[in-house]
Amino acid sequence: MSSEQARVELLARVLGAGARSDGSYGIGDDAAVLGAPSEPLVWTIDAAVEGVHFRREWLAFEDIGYRATMAAASDLAAMGARPLGLLSGLVLPNDVDDGDLEALARGQQRAAERLGVRVLGGNLARGTELSVTTTALGCVAEPLRRDGARPGDALFLAGPVGLAAAGLRLAMGSLAPHTDAARRALAAFRSPEARIAAGRAARPFAHAAIDVSDGLARDLAHVARASGVRVVLDPRTFVSEVLVEIAAELGEAPLALALHGGEDYALVVAAPPSARLEGFVRIGGCEARGPEESWLAQVDQDGSTHPLAERGFDHFAG
Repeated sequence: MSSEQARVELLARVLGAGARSDGSYGIGDDAAVLGAPSEPLVWTIDAAVEGVHFRREWLAFEDIGYRATMAAASDLAAMGARPLGLLSGLVLPNDVDDGDLEALARGQQRAAERLGVRVLGGNLARGTELSVTTTALGCVAEPLRRDGARPGDALFLAGPVGLAAAGLRLAMGSLAPHTDAARRALAAFRSPEARIAAGRAARPFAHAAIDVSDGLARDLAHVARASGVRVVLDPRTFVSEVLVEIAAELGEAPLALALHGGEDYALVVAAPPSARLEGFVRIGGCEARGPEESWLAQVDQDGSTHPLAERGFDHFAG
Protein backbone atom coordinates (compact mmCIF):
# COMPACT_ATOMS: atom_id res chain seq x y z
CA MET A 1 0.00 0.00 0.00
CA SER A 2 1.32 3.45 -0.90
CA SER A 3 1.82 6.27 1.58
CA GLU A 4 -0.76 9.02 1.99
CA GLN A 5 1.47 11.44 0.07
CA ALA A 6 1.86 9.00 -2.81
CA ARG A 7 -1.89 8.56 -2.98
CA VAL A 8 -2.49 12.31 -2.94
CA GLU A 9 -0.06 12.57 -5.85
CA LEU A 10 -1.94 9.77 -7.63
CA LEU A 11 -5.22 11.66 -7.23
CA ALA A 12 -3.63 14.92 -8.39
CA ARG A 13 -2.38 13.16 -11.52
CA VAL A 14 -5.81 11.73 -12.37
CA LEU A 15 -7.99 14.64 -11.25
CA GLY A 16 -5.71 17.56 -12.05
CA ALA A 17 -3.89 20.08 -9.89
CA GLY A 18 -2.70 23.68 -9.93
CA ALA A 19 -4.29 26.91 -11.10
CA ARG A 20 -6.87 27.42 -13.83
CA SER A 21 -7.85 30.45 -15.85
CA ASP A 22 -11.08 30.83 -13.85
CA GLY A 23 -9.11 31.61 -10.70
CA SER A 24 -9.53 28.20 -9.06
CA TYR A 25 -6.73 26.11 -7.57
CA GLY A 26 -6.91 22.36 -7.44
CA ILE A 27 -5.20 19.64 -5.39
CA GLY A 28 -1.94 20.60 -3.74
CA ASP A 29 -2.73 23.02 -0.90
CA ASP A 30 -4.52 22.84 2.46
CA ALA A 31 -7.76 24.00 0.85
CA ALA A 32 -9.17 24.54 -2.62
CA VAL A 33 -9.58 28.04 -4.03
CA LEU A 34 -12.60 28.95 -6.14
CA GLY A 35 -13.03 32.14 -8.12
CA ALA A 36 -15.91 34.24 -6.81
CA PRO A 37 -19.04 33.79 -8.99
CA SER A 38 -21.39 36.66 -9.79
CA GLU A 39 -24.47 34.70 -8.61
CA PRO A 40 -25.42 33.29 -5.19
CA LEU A 41 -23.63 30.07 -4.26
CA VAL A 42 -25.41 26.73 -4.03
CA TRP A 43 -23.66 23.76 -2.43
CA THR A 44 -24.61 20.27 -1.42
CA ILE A 45 -22.95 17.18 0.06
CA ASP A 46 -23.72 13.52 -0.59
CA ALA A 47 -22.18 10.35 0.85
CA ALA A 48 -21.92 6.95 -0.87
CA VAL A 49 -21.09 4.32 1.78
CA GLU A 50 -20.22 0.71 1.08
CA GLY A 51 -22.86 -1.67 2.41
CA VAL A 52 -25.50 1.09 2.41
CA HIS A 53 -25.44 2.60 -1.09
CA PHE A 54 -23.42 0.01 -2.99
CA ARG A 55 -21.44 -3.21 -2.83
CA ARG A 56 -18.22 -3.81 -4.71
CA GLU A 57 -19.57 -6.97 -6.31
CA TRP A 58 -22.23 -4.83 -8.02
CA LEU A 59 -19.98 -2.06 -9.33
CA ALA A 60 -16.48 -1.51 -10.67
CA PHE A 61 -14.41 1.09 -8.83
CA GLU A 62 -14.78 3.50 -11.76
CA ASP A 63 -18.56 3.15 -11.51
CA ILE A 64 -18.43 3.88 -7.77
CA GLY A 65 -16.56 7.13 -8.37
CA TYR A 66 -18.80 8.16 -11.24
CA ARG A 67 -22.09 7.42 -9.44
CA ALA A 68 -21.04 9.20 -6.25
CA THR A 69 -20.11 12.33 -8.19
CA MET A 70 -23.27 12.42 -10.29
CA ALA A 71 -25.49 11.79 -7.27
CA ALA A 72 -24.14 14.91 -5.57
CA ALA A 73 -24.35 17.01 -8.74
CA SER A 74 -27.99 15.97 -9.21
CA ASP A 75 -28.90 18.18 -6.26
CA LEU A 76 -27.52 21.15 -8.21
CA ALA A 77 -29.77 20.20 -11.12
CA ALA A 78 -32.77 20.28 -8.81
CA MET A 79 -31.88 23.86 -7.83
CA GLY A 80 -31.40 24.95 -11.44
CA ALA A 81 -27.75 25.70 -10.64
CA ARG A 82 -24.63 25.85 -12.77
CA PRO A 83 -21.83 23.62 -11.39
CA LEU A 84 -18.59 25.32 -10.34
CA GLY A 85 -16.49 22.58 -8.78
CA LEU A 86 -16.35 19.45 -6.63
CA LEU A 87 -14.69 18.32 -3.41
CA SER A 88 -14.20 14.65 -2.54
CA GLY A 89 -13.71 12.95 0.82
CA LEU A 90 -12.47 9.35 0.47
CA VAL A 91 -12.33 6.74 3.23
CA LEU A 92 -10.32 3.73 2.06
CA PRO A 93 -10.13 0.29 3.72
CA ASN A 94 -6.83 -1.59 3.73
CA ASP A 95 -7.92 -3.85 0.87
CA VAL A 96 -8.32 -0.93 -1.57
CA ASP A 97 -5.03 -0.80 -3.48
CA ASP A 98 -3.59 1.94 -5.67
CA GLY A 99 -5.10 0.45 -8.83
CA ASP A 100 -8.55 0.51 -7.21
CA LEU A 101 -8.03 4.12 -6.12
CA GLU A 102 -6.92 5.18 -9.57
CA ALA A 103 -10.00 3.54 -11.14
CA LEU A 104 -12.28 5.28 -8.63
CA ALA A 105 -10.65 8.63 -9.40
CA ARG A 106 -11.03 8.01 -13.13
CA GLY A 107 -14.77 7.63 -12.54
CA GLN A 108 -14.85 10.89 -10.61
CA GLN A 109 -12.89 12.61 -13.35
CA ARG A 110 -15.19 11.26 -16.08
CA ALA A 111 -18.23 12.59 -14.21
CA ALA A 112 -16.53 15.95 -13.57
CA GLU A 113 -15.74 16.32 -17.27
CA ARG A 114 -19.37 15.65 -18.19
CA LEU A 115 -20.36 18.33 -15.69
CA GLY A 116 -17.81 20.78 -17.11
CA VAL A 117 -15.94 21.17 -13.81
CA ARG A 118 -13.16 19.42 -11.89
CA VAL A 119 -12.47 17.93 -8.49
CA LEU A 120 -10.68 20.77 -6.71
CA GLY A 121 -9.61 18.91 -3.58
CA GLY A 122 -10.91 17.00 -0.59
CA ASN A 123 -9.69 14.61 2.08
CA LEU A 124 -8.17 11.14 2.25
CA ALA A 125 -8.46 8.82 5.24
CA ARG A 126 -8.33 5.15 6.20
CA GLY A 127 -11.40 3.37 7.56
CA THR A 128 -13.27 0.11 7.78
CA GLU A 129 -15.68 0.75 4.86
CA LEU A 130 -15.15 2.38 1.52
CA SER A 131 -16.99 5.68 1.28
CA VAL A 132 -17.02 8.56 -1.16
CA THR A 133 -18.40 11.87 0.13
CA THR A 134 -18.81 14.52 -2.56
CA THR A 135 -19.44 18.23 -2.10
CA ALA A 136 -20.81 19.88 -5.25
CA LEU A 137 -20.57 23.66 -5.59
CA GLY A 138 -22.71 25.69 -7.96
CA CYS A 139 -24.37 29.06 -8.45
CA VAL A 140 -27.73 30.37 -9.64
CA ALA A 141 -29.42 33.75 -9.55
CA GLU A 142 -32.83 32.44 -8.42
CA PRO A 143 -32.65 28.84 -7.17
CA LEU A 144 -35.53 26.44 -7.58
CA ARG A 145 -36.96 25.11 -4.32
CA ARG A 146 -39.38 22.41 -3.20
CA ASP A 147 -41.96 24.76 -1.70
CA GLY A 148 -43.13 26.71 -4.76
CA ALA A 149 -45.59 24.30 -6.39
CA ARG A 150 -49.11 25.73 -6.77
CA PRO A 151 -52.56 24.24 -7.34
CA GLY A 152 -53.03 24.05 -11.10
CA ASP A 153 -49.36 23.42 -11.83
CA ALA A 154 -48.45 20.50 -14.06
CA LEU A 155 -45.64 18.10 -13.16
CA PHE A 156 -42.95 17.46 -15.77
CA LEU A 157 -40.31 14.72 -15.71
CA ALA A 158 -36.87 14.66 -17.36
CA GLY A 159 -35.19 11.27 -17.45
CA PRO A 160 -36.42 7.70 -16.88
CA VAL A 161 -37.68 6.34 -13.57
CA GLY A 162 -37.52 2.71 -12.48
CA LEU A 163 -34.65 1.61 -14.72
CA ALA A 164 -31.97 2.16 -12.06
CA ALA A 165 -33.91 -0.01 -9.59
CA ALA A 166 -34.20 -2.69 -12.25
CA GLY A 167 -30.47 -2.40 -12.92
CA LEU A 168 -29.73 -2.82 -9.23
CA ARG A 169 -31.75 -6.02 -9.17
CA LEU A 170 -29.80 -7.30 -12.17
CA ALA A 171 -26.49 -6.45 -10.48
CA MET A 172 -27.55 -8.08 -7.23
CA GLY A 173 -28.44 -11.25 -9.08
CA SER A 174 -25.17 -11.27 -11.05
CA LEU A 175 -27.18 -11.75 -14.24
CA ALA A 176 -25.57 -11.08 -17.60
CA PRO A 177 -27.50 -8.47 -19.63
CA HIS A 178 -28.90 -10.56 -22.52
CA THR A 179 -31.32 -7.94 -23.86
CA ASP A 180 -31.14 -4.27 -24.77
CA ALA A 181 -33.58 -3.50 -21.94
CA ALA A 182 -31.28 -5.21 -19.42
CA ARG A 183 -28.24 -3.35 -20.72
CA ARG A 184 -30.08 -0.04 -20.46
CA ALA A 185 -31.20 -0.83 -16.92
CA LEU A 186 -27.67 -1.72 -15.81
CA ALA A 187 -26.35 1.48 -17.40
CA ALA A 188 -29.02 3.52 -15.59
CA PHE A 189 -27.85 2.05 -12.28
CA ARG A 190 -24.09 2.19 -12.90
CA SER A 191 -23.84 5.46 -14.84
CA PRO A 192 -26.64 7.89 -13.88
CA GLU A 193 -26.67 11.44 -15.21
CA ALA A 194 -27.27 14.62 -13.25
CA ARG A 195 -29.85 16.57 -15.27
CA ILE A 196 -28.00 19.89 -15.10
CA ALA A 197 -29.07 21.16 -18.53
CA ALA A 198 -32.71 20.25 -17.86
CA GLY A 199 -32.66 22.09 -14.53
CA ARG A 200 -31.12 25.17 -16.10
CA ALA A 201 -33.62 25.14 -18.97
CA ALA A 202 -36.62 24.70 -16.65
CA ARG A 203 -35.62 27.37 -14.14
CA PRO A 204 -37.28 30.34 -15.90
CA PHE A 205 -40.64 28.50 -15.96
CA ALA A 206 -40.65 26.18 -12.95
CA HIS A 207 -42.18 26.98 -9.56
CA ALA A 208 -40.56 24.00 -7.77
CA ALA A 209 -38.23 21.10 -8.52
CA ILE A 210 -36.70 17.96 -7.01
CA ASP A 211 -34.39 15.22 -8.23
CA VAL A 212 -35.52 11.60 -7.96
CA SER A 213 -33.04 9.87 -5.67
CA ASP A 214 -35.22 8.02 -3.13
CA GLY A 215 -38.09 7.09 -5.45
CA LEU A 216 -40.58 9.17 -7.43
CA ALA A 217 -43.36 8.81 -4.86
CA ARG A 218 -41.23 9.60 -1.81
CA ASP A 219 -39.51 12.56 -3.43
CA LEU A 220 -42.73 14.10 -4.75
CA ALA A 221 -44.22 13.73 -1.28
CA HIS A 222 -41.48 16.16 -0.14
CA VAL A 223 -42.65 18.67 -2.75
CA ALA A 224 -46.29 18.17 -1.79
CA ARG A 225 -45.68 18.79 1.90
CA ALA A 226 -43.30 21.70 1.37
CA SER A 227 -45.72 23.38 -1.04
CA GLY A 228 -48.97 22.44 0.72
CA VAL A 229 -50.46 20.84 -2.41
CA ARG A 230 -51.73 17.41 -3.40
CA VAL A 231 -49.71 15.69 -6.13
CA VAL A 232 -51.65 13.51 -8.57
CA LEU A 233 -49.67 11.21 -10.90
CA ASP A 234 -50.69 9.45 -14.10
CA PRO A 235 -48.63 6.19 -14.34
CA ARG A 236 -49.37 5.84 -18.06
CA THR A 237 -47.01 8.75 -18.71
CA PHE A 238 -43.86 7.56 -16.92
CA VAL A 239 -43.86 3.74 -17.08
CA SER A 240 -41.79 3.23 -20.23
CA GLU A 241 -41.88 0.27 -22.62
CA VAL A 242 -38.28 -0.51 -21.71
CA LEU A 243 -39.19 -0.63 -18.02
CA VAL A 244 -42.14 -2.95 -18.75
CA GLU A 245 -39.82 -5.25 -20.70
CA ILE A 246 -37.09 -5.49 -18.07
CA ALA A 247 -39.63 -5.76 -15.25
CA ALA A 248 -41.13 -8.79 -17.00
CA GLU A 249 -37.66 -10.36 -17.21
CA LEU A 250 -37.17 -9.78 -13.48
CA GLY A 251 -40.68 -10.79 -12.44
CA GLU A 252 -41.24 -7.34 -10.94
CA ALA A 253 -44.13 -4.86 -11.20
CA PRO A 254 -42.99 -1.98 -13.46
CA LEU A 255 -45.12 0.61 -11.68
CA ALA A 256 -43.61 -0.30 -8.30
CA LEU A 257 -40.10 0.09 -9.75
CA ALA A 258 -40.99 3.48 -11.23
CA LEU A 259 -42.69 4.84 -8.12
CA HIS A 260 -40.53 3.44 -5.35
CA GLY A 261 -37.22 2.26 -6.84
CA GLY A 262 -35.00 5.35 -6.52
CA GLU A 263 -31.49 6.28 -7.68
CA ASP A 264 -32.70 7.41 -11.10
CA TYR A 265 -31.55 11.02 -10.61
CA ALA A 266 -34.30 12.12 -12.96
CA LEU A 267 -35.69 15.63 -12.47
CA VAL A 268 -39.29 16.65 -11.73
CA VAL A 269 -40.48 20.25 -11.94
CA ALA A 270 -43.82 21.88 -11.16
CA ALA A 271 -44.67 24.54 -13.73
CA PRO A 272 -47.71 26.07 -15.48
CA PRO A 273 -49.34 23.59 -17.88
CA SER A 274 -48.52 25.94 -20.76
CA ALA A 275 -44.76 25.75 -20.08
CA ARG A 276 -42.80 24.36 -23.02
CA LEU A 277 -40.05 22.26 -21.50
CA GLU A 278 -37.99 20.42 -24.10
CA GLY A 279 -36.90 16.98 -22.92
CA PHE A 280 -39.63 16.75 -20.26
CA VAL A 281 -42.87 14.74 -20.27
CA ARG A 282 -45.98 15.70 -18.34
CA ILE A 283 -46.70 13.11 -15.63
CA GLY A 284 -49.40 14.69 -13.48
CA GLY A 285 -50.32 17.83 -11.65
CA CYS A 286 -50.83 19.66 -8.37
CA GLU A 287 -54.18 20.29 -6.71
CA ALA A 288 -55.46 22.06 -3.64
CA ARG A 289 -55.40 19.53 -0.80
CA GLY A 290 -58.32 18.93 1.52
CA PRO A 291 -57.62 18.47 5.25
CA GLU A 292 -58.26 14.71 5.16
CA GLU A 293 -56.77 13.98 1.75
CA SER A 294 -53.47 12.20 1.13
CA TRP A 295 -50.47 14.15 -0.14
CA LEU A 296 -50.08 11.79 -3.11
CA ALA A 297 -52.65 10.25 -5.43
CA GLN A 298 -52.67 8.15 -8.58
CA VAL A 299 -55.04 8.37 -11.54
CA ASP A 300 -56.70 5.05 -12.38
CA GLN A 301 -57.70 3.80 -15.82
CA ASP A 302 -61.29 5.03 -15.32
CA GLY A 303 -60.12 8.54 -14.40
CA SER A 304 -60.76 8.20 -10.66
CA THR A 305 -57.98 8.72 -8.14
CA HIS A 306 -56.81 6.82 -5.09
CA PRO A 307 -54.13 7.58 -2.45
CA LEU A 308 -50.57 6.61 -3.31
CA ALA A 309 -48.10 5.18 -0.80
CA GLU A 310 -44.98 7.27 -0.15
CA ARG A 311 -42.64 4.27 -0.10
CA GLY A 312 -39.04 4.74 -1.18
CA PHE A 313 -35.51 4.67 0.20
CA ASP A 314 -35.16 5.77 3.82
CA HIS A 315 -31.82 5.49 5.64
CA PHE A 316 -33.46 5.08 9.03
CA ALA A 317 -36.62 3.09 8.31
CA GLY A 318 -35.02 -0.27 9.05
